[in-house]
Amino acid sequence: MAKILCVLYPDPVTGYPPEYARDSIPLIEAYPGGQSIPSPADIDFTPGELLGCVSGELGLRKYLEAAGHELVVTSDKDGPEFERHLAEAEVVISQPFWPAYLSAERIAKAPHLKLALTAGIGSDHVDLDAAIKAGITVAEVTYSNSISVAEHAVMQILTLVRNFVPSYKWVIEGGWNIADCVERAYDLEGMDVGIIAAGRIGQAVMRRLAPFGVRLHYFDTRRLPLELEQELNLTYHDSVESLVRSVDVVDIHAPLHPKTYHMFDADLLATMRRGSYIVNTARAEIVVRDDVVAALESGRLAGYAGDVWFPQPPAVDHPWRTMPHHAMTPHVSGTTLSAQARYAAGTREILEDFFAGSPIRDEYLIVDGGALAGVGASSYTADGSASPGAQA
Repeated sequence: MAKILCVLYPDPVTGYPPEYARDSIPLIEAYPGGQSIPSPADIDFTPGELLGCVSGELGLRKYLEAAGHELVVTSDKDGPEFERHLAEAEVVISQPFWPAYLSAERIAKAPHLKLALTAGIGSDHVDLDAAIKAGITVAEVTYSNSISVAEHAVMQILTLVRNFVPSYKWVIEGGWNIADCVERAYDLEGMDVGIIAAGRIGQAVMRRLAPFGVRLHYFDTRRLPLELEQELNLTYHDSVESLVRSVDVVDIHAPLHPKTYHMFDADLLATMRRGSYIVNTARAEIVVRDDVVAALESGRLAGYAGDVWFPQPPAVDHPWRTMPHHAMTPHVSGTTLSAQARYAAGTREILEDFFAGSPIRDEYLIVDGGALAGVGASSYTADGSASPGAQA
């Protein structure tokens, strides 16, 4: 029997289950590019249910308890309950939206830990170097919420450029001040938009923005095929520095690792066009928190949006809550009810393979066998130092 420690975000304040807005979600049969959707032997939930909170349990309890395992579900990711169960856990499941930070110190306190599983995409809350040294497998449900995040990024680009949030506030506060609404509103058409990291999410954003009549730019460590560049009329930049000084909107989709940590500092921000926008649905530590605030206050940036913070959840006095011209949300882009159905199914698939001793799909693997593996080998770096996102 194994102990599985599952850390999920708290239930709705109005209670669980919620009153759902729809009766079902669309069926997705395959991901763009041909990767198959999660394929567990079975699921014990109805797609469209709220699964990512404590009472939702990712739909895992029936399956795990029938197999003789112990499932502990908690939202206490930073407190004594997590620490107490961690000492006995063989599997830790967490989400990027409510991450249980697995630092080297915590991993040292988990002698039985064999699998760190991310229900979603993004495993930087795990110290990958420490996991490698401890022989822990790290896996995530690749592609499960990529389109969800891409849609959120496009929404936030439009929200900033069209000055949506102040206009909405005028309505709910009983006003009709059109001049105040439009004094910072522009058309996206004709703008230069730059994507940092043209992987699954970045490419999905580019495909959704192309019909808006923008000029698309991108940076990635691996250049895209010429056919795709020609199809979307993409301009490639061989450095982030080249891209940011050439565009009006920067959209960040890079993973967090030592080479991207605090990439957007005051020096880089100073090279951007005055009145640029940044949308960051990747990881908050790719930018320097206070430098973003200063750039908004000075007018170097016209707006900043995203859904990633550090730490998560942020303190009530976090400066991004009150900085000017922002359109921040909690970390929700990848946890729509549609996405939850996919990453809950993928979580179960990974657990089925793990307990059966079968190979976990390469596209799910980040660390395995004491090294970066699968998709992790092309998405992350491990240089022997602590992973920058693993410390709360």
